[in-house]
Amino acid sequence: MNFTFCGDEVPMSFPDGFVWGVSTSAFQIEGATREGGRGVSVWDTFCATPGKIRDGANADIACDHYNRFPEDVALMSDLGVDAYRFSVAWPRIQPTGRGGVNVEGLDFYDNLVDALCEAGIAPVATLYHWDTPQPLEDDGGWLTRDTAERFAEYAAIVGERLSDRVEMWIPLNEPMVVTLFGYALGEYAPGRALLFDALPAAHFQNLAHGLAVGALRATGAKAVGTANNHSPIWPAADIAEDRQAARHLDAVINWMYADPVLTGTYPEEVIPYLPTGFADDLSAIAAPLDFYGVNYYEPQGVAKPVDGNPLPFVLRPIEGYPVTTNDSPVVPDGLRQFLGTIANRYGDALPPVHITESGCSFDGVDDRQRIEYHTEHLAALEKAIAEGVDVRGYFVWSLLDNFEWSKGYQPRFGLVHVDYDTLVRTPKDSYHWYRDLIRGTR
Repeated sequence: MNFTFCGDEVPMSFPDGFVWGVSTSAFQIEGATREGGRGVSVWDTFCATPGKIRDGANADIACDHYNRFPEDVALMSDLGVDAYRFSVAWPRIQPTGRGGVNVEGLDFYDNLVDALCEAGIAPVATLYHWDTPQPLEDDGGWLTRDTAERFAEYAAIVGERLSDRVEMWIPLNEPMVVTLFGYALGEYAPGRALLFDALPAAHFQNLAHGLAVGALRATGAKAVGTANNHSPIWPAADIAEDRQAARHLDAVINWMYADPVLTGTYPEEVIPYLPTGFADDLSAIAAPLDFYGVNYYEPQGVAKPVDGNPLPFVLRPIEGYPVTTNDSPVVPDGLRQFLGTIANRYGDALPPVHITESGCSFDGVDDRQRIEYHTEHLAALEKAIAEGVDVRGYFVWSLLDNFEWSKGYQPRFGLVHVDYDTLVRTPKDSYHWYRDLIRGTR
């Protein structure tokens, strides 16, 4: 196949059966936060807290996907994707996170899955994309074992309803982000600032993942995997102190989530912060997987800690690269580097990989920079495959412009532009480019 890049045709090849997809999440696009029996999530509460979200925005309407999903499925059908990765909102299924089932919420996802199947698009369901039911958070949230056990019950409920049609399952999206930004730094919901005391939240999310794998398989789930956020960690300087800082950050961002899932171990740097009895959970956490999902956006720079910093590292910006409107450096080869790292680290323990998110924020319907971003990242991905990494799919983040967490609606990640006043969808140039790319593979 050929990719158009800077006016030139660039030849690339991907394996037969390679999956081309798009991703979204429930809280970022659904809206209808008070419709259909949905309960309150931690992000509803966080958005209602003054000063937490840029411009005081919330996701009460977002893209109104809850009411407009047939239109969005039609967009995906025209796009020609093989698969659509969406998330199920836990508060729509169990408004309090436990107990009775909200049938109207299950019906919504049942209808969405049916529409995808009728359009020839494989449903890929993520069970948790950060929208914890608020009552569970009030009882301790991810700092408690009970939340992991409640999550397994929720996974069984959704699996029983949808496992006959959903092709791929992802229990949790990016537990690192919840732990780091939600519990350690307080920049995301639920807004706690516990620093290293937040790390039990990582363990109990890992446990929730493992318990959900078992629950889903019991319902006949076809394929179960992950979607972990990963970044290559780059020391600011080639000195021992910066390399040591990089090892600590690598453990907290990458290996605290991949190691227990794939090998049943934790990196030694985080063990002192884990809850008592964590080792007894490792066999459940390491339940065999059918695929490993990598969400990649950028590398992370790091240096030795400075005086007065309670952390064993300090973050440093990655310089010398183009930057998105979300202030992220565009480093395509970082994807190749990280895939090589995990292939070497885990060997045969690494199942086939899917890039479950890759995307960038740029403005305008004429979004040439987004086309360049994906072209360059696919070129890096092709190199990783040529170097022996078994990668089976690529999911663009995101189908639609959407609510981008604490930054509100300013960053635009979509292949489709959304006018937030009228909710009119307008395919961008990158949408047409991706459609042509997919057609060119068939």
